[in-house]
Amino acid sequence: MSIIGYARVSSTGQSLDVQIDKLTQYECDKIYKDKITGTTADRPELRQCLDYVREGDQLVITKLDRLARSTLHLTQIADKLQKKGVELVVIDQHIDTSTPTGKLLFNMLASIAEFETEIRKERQLEGIAKAKSRGTRMGAKPKLSVSQINRMQEDRVDGMTIPELTRKYNVSKATVYRLLSSQPQI
Repeated sequence: MSIIGYARVSSTGQSLDVQIDKLTQYECDKIYKDKITGTTADRPELRQCLDYVREGDQLVITKLDRLARSTLHLTQIADKLQKKGVELVVIDQHIDTSTPTGKLLFNMLASIAEFETEIRKERQLEGIAKAKSRGTRMGAKPKLSVSQINRMQEDRVDGMTIPELTRKYNVSKATVYRLLSSQPQI
């Protein structure tokens, strides 16, 4: 029997240290780590982790929301683990699916976690709508004005190279390509 840990944070700027410490204290034999949003099911380390675990193993996480963001996805993962004969342990929420009480608690907390995520998303959208109604512009400030974009497109037609455009307009090569592929501005 192996004890396998899985840790995830939503972005590369966040730290996995607290989760790793808890999983190490739990004496995990191996720990998989993702720095990617939980809203996507395509997480390379999670996929490898789920492929790796075998009958009799335990998959250990610190909190349910580190594993999945929707009840459906969490239930799919739990079903896959059950079919493989792998138990799920959630350290912070004291869940162990090897017991009937642990299974019940797992399903209840999964539903609550999804509810909280939806409420948070709703509040965020309300805040964005309110800011927009006050005239706040959302997103990054454009690097170039419409006239500069038009001029860049004309410069390219006139034979200017991409490196020359990046220097002249002080933007990245990716920005140059994106702006050149856009329709001429009015």
